Amino acid sequence: EVQLVESGGGLVQPGGSLRLSCAASGFTLHAYAMSWARQAPGKGLEWVSAINSGSGSTSYADSVKGRFTISRDNVKNTLYLQMNSLKPEDTAVYYCAKGESPGGTVTAGTSFSDYDYWGQGTQVTVSS
Repeated sequence: EVQLVESGGGLVQPGGSLRLSCAASGFTLHAYAMSWARQAPGKGLEWVSAINSGSGSTSYADSVKGRFTISRDNVKNTLYLQMNSLKPEDTAVYYCAKGESPGGTVTAGTSFSDYDYWGQGTQVTVSS
């Protein structure tokens, strides 16, 4: 059974850092493209970052580029999102998502319907 379990969210002051984790089970993480997305209060789902299968090429939304870093640990089968220089507008529930095809790639333009599993989300609140 495929499962994605996020952790690491919390309350942080502006300018602070958090590292989110997404523990994957039931599949081999590095064989699939993975993304992080977020949903702020009253807003729609927003794609944040992706890491593709194999070589692990990465991509970022303009809003987080230079501040967030996506990575994965193939031994722990875990996806990460290191978030630095956090801003109040980064406040959201953050989700990890699994691409539906092995060896596939995802980009900012990939439809959310092309992800077949999502985690339950972890809340990130940036506030002083």
